[in-house]
Amino acid sequence: MPRYHYNVYDGVELLDRRGVELPDLTYARREAIRYAGALLEDGAQKDNLGNEWRMEVVDKNGLLLFRLDFLVTSSPATAHHIT
Repeated sequence: MPRYHYNVYDGVELLDRRGVELPDLTYARREAIRYAGALLEDGAQKDNLGNEWRMEVVDKNGLLLFRLDFLVTSSPATAHHIT
């Protein structure tokens, strides 16, 4: 079974050295979305998501398979409400 690694970048690198074995890329994408949701929820509770947030999913050789990006962009209409 292939091993997938979920590396997270948000001003700090959180490298997944262990990885997880999953049947295929479809399962790896589902896991990435689930894991990203949990991490983003935790970050939102701390009010600290950073300027850019991304997760890169790589194979055992470090080959980038896909990437999830999350970026918070304020609208000019609401920019003065956010501190």
